[in-house]
Amino acid sequence: MFTFHPPVVHEIAPDVFRISMFARDIQLQFNFFLIRDDQPLLFTTGYRATFPMLREAVAALLDPARIRWIAFSHFESDECGALNLWLEAAPHAEPVCSFVSAAVNVNDFAIRPPRGLMDGDRLDTGRHRFRFCSTAQLPHGWDAGLLFEEKTKTLFCSDLFHQEGDVEALTEADLSDRVRAAMSRMQASPLANYIPYTPRTEIILRQLAALNPQTLAIMHGSSFSGDGGQALHQLAGLMRDVLAGPASP
Repeated sequence: MFTFHPPVVHEIAPDVFRISMFARDIQLQFNFFLIRDDQPLLFTTGYRATFPMLREAVAALLDPARIRWIAFSHFESDECGALNLWLEAAPHAEPVCSFVSAAVNVNDFAIRPPRGLMDGDRLDTGRHRFRFCSTAQLPHGWDAGLLFEEKTKTLFCSDLFHQEGDVEALTEADLSDRVRAAMSRMQASPLANYIPYTPRTEIILRQLAALNPQTLAIMHGSSFSGDGGQALHQLAGLMRDVLAGPASP
């Protein structure tokens, strides 16, 4: 397991808190997002080993036992490894994931049944309303999906826009150079192809861009404030350039 710095908390949109832990040995931030509302929602749980630090950070914002929804993009240890620990800490919480993840992963893994969402399904937490966006194989996994909060126009991006280093919490600057550098290094490493490029990759990114997000809540690296639709169109081009590989003869 990596060595993590203590969490750092920033509010990146109204009621949307970014809780960041930096793993210096791999030069990567792990960012988790808490939406403070009548029914608080935590997006991504982190590893089991980071649960005590993340719980302490959440406790500075609200009573962890009040968390009602625990959401994540896809079944992976940094996304939902601590899910059951959070379900124990928040006795009324329910997991939120894609219908596919509920059917093939979470029904067996979690100590309480999940709420499995189909593309376009909505979840109200009080002042905030979330739309589920099915994104199968993006960033990776058959079960992948993202949440879009319609009031603040915040898209919870999971591994999309992956950046390296202990960077600022929120930026309005173009992320393209950072993202290209991180994807290129990953492609040249034993972790190559961590994001598959499929015939549907660009279609999904353009569907997400059509939501016109104003904030991109990014799991690894700075979150982004500004024209999220344009950023997603740029990401589509970057991914094609870096991940698609040479055209077939």
